[in-house]
Amino acid sequence: MVNFDYDCSGWATKANVRCYDGLVIAQDAFKECSGKVVPMVYNHDHANVDNVIGHCLLENRPGGVYCYAKFNDTDTGKTARQCVESGDLSAFSIFANGLKKVGRTVKHGFIREVSLVLAGCNPGALIDEVVKHSADEDYEGGEAFIYNEDGLSLTHGMDPEGNPLEDLTHSADSGDAVTDDEATQEEAKMADEKNEGKTLEQVYNSMTDEQKECCHALVGLALEEKEGGNNDDGEEDDTVKQNVFDKDTNATVLKHSIEEINNVVKTAKSHGTMKAAFEDAGMDSDELAHSIDNIDWLFPEDHLVDTTPRIIDKPDDWVSVVMGAVHHIPFSRFKSMFADLTEEDARAKGYFKGNFKKEEVFGLLRRSTSPTTVYKKQKLDRDDVIDITSFEVVAWLKQEMRLKLNRELALAYLLGDGRLAASEDKIDENCIRPVFNDADLFTIKVQCKTTGLTTVEDKYKALIKQILRSRKEYRGSGTPTLFTTEDALAEMLLLEDGIGRPLYADEAALARTLRVKNIVTIPEMEGRKGAKGGDLVCLIVNLADYTVGADKGGAVSMFDDFDIDFNAQKYLIETRCSGALTIPFSAMAVEWAA
Repeated sequence: MVNFDYDCSGWATKANVRCYDGLVIAQDAFKECSGKVVPMVYNHDHANVDNVIGHCLLENRPGGVYCYAKFNDTDTGKTARQCVESGDLSAFSIFANGLKKVGRTVKHGFIREVSLVLAGCNPGALIDEVVKHSADEDYEGGEAFIYNEDGLSLTHGMDPEGNPLEDLTHSADSGDAVTDDEATQEEAKMADEKNEGKTLEQVYNSMTDEQKECCHALVGLALEEKEGGNNDDGEEDDTVKQNVFDKDTNATVLKHSIEEINNVVKTAKSHGTMKAAFEDAGMDSDELAHSIDNIDWLFPEDHLVDTTPRIIDKPDDWVSVVMGAVHHIPFSRFKSMFADLTEEDARAKGYFKGNFKKEEVFGLLRRSTSPTTVYKKQKLDRDDVIDITSFEVVAWLKQEMRLKLNRELALAYLLGDGRLAASEDKIDENCIRPVFNDADLFTIKVQCKTTGLTTVEDKYKALIKQILRSRKEYRGSGTPTLFTTEDALAEMLLLEDGIGRPLYADEAALARTLRVKNIVTIPEMEGRKGAKGGDLVCLIVNLADYTVGADKGGAVSMFDDFDIDFNAQKYLIETRCSGALTIPFSAMAVEWAA
């Protein structure tokens, strides 16, 4: 008897016995572990400290490694001891790494823990002595020795294709090597003896929910093997399948800790290749081979989040605001005529008897606006149209073309398309007149001076004051909308009073202060220059005063055609329209002083 207080003992692994996965543990392979105490875990579950149920003293013997197990006083430890005393659990299994192999024979390694398991690798990896503690003294010295019957044994350390894995979770049998047929017969015999006298329904009902789920998985695997268990020659495939009771059979290498695998994967990029990462981590060639064979477990097939490609573009909420607010007329050519009654001579006059009555004098202002064509053209190779089946690519392309056309028109109405005047693709600004640089009769140019202002906060406070002072010149209809940039809006909302409180609680409060209906941000306004050379800050306009004209034939139209020579499907969307402000002093363009 060893000088160790233990509750049960048995073989952790036996030497020179072939396991179901083809591995053989050589005599003295774990000799260096003799005399060491290692943790005892339930079913190799390292995910939770509660699964540590005790510790084991290892002893290297002729024939393998024997262990003496002591359960701890935790709830799981007490439960495990009761299961062993009642004979419900009777098998040991080891977790070892640092393996060195010659062929399929393990020559050296280190046992890191011993597990109490539902089923080991070989019938001999069993508990053969139980010290049953009790309050009564019906047995000599208050303890008795109980020898358990052989328990079930299934394969361990197999991947889903039946390949052995490379670290070792192992329990050996009690003696010589056995054939697969003998082991299968032995297992069937033990299963029959254990469940003798019980119906299948009784056995099933006695299972826990977890065991029932495991049973369901077993049935599914059996059906899969039945359907795919024959090889190409029509012969039955006798490859040993994975042990569904082994929680780690889906690991890339046998019982390498998941932390080790994760660390190797994380360093793969710095090593250049996954193979180099595994080699630098100290895994031998067999381990590396299994890792590379099953690399798809680490990198499963990707799936599309969206069925159609997601368009990466600047925010376009403002586009719908602009397109929905402008005034549409069914004529592409229109004229504006105004009488200037602001001059002194246009005033009514007093009359003295005998004096000459003077005629009223005022000027007539006229402006004509004619249409221009705005278009967008795309093409798709017909092979792509046929091959792309996950979504309607043509419908998606037409939708993208319409969105881009609307965006370009909205830009032209407010800011112009931004292209150089010499560009042949520029939208004619005499046909679609941008608000920001329209004639002074229509757009009021406001400059905010920043001389002497050193902080951003002071500049934006001055900006708000300048807008309010210039608001009296606005003659547009209704309450206008303020179009600005995200940066300008953020700076105005961040303004604080003398004690650090925000001046404006939200956009609505700022809009009320600026006497506008709402505030809309336009990303394309970033970096734009105003009509007088300063950076444009905002536009204030009611777009109901902006008229867009298009004849019936100039409305937005979509055309498509097929190019036989280049096997290309071509698409064209275009419109022919005009646009301009038609109300004098109906817009304000605010910019920083140059």
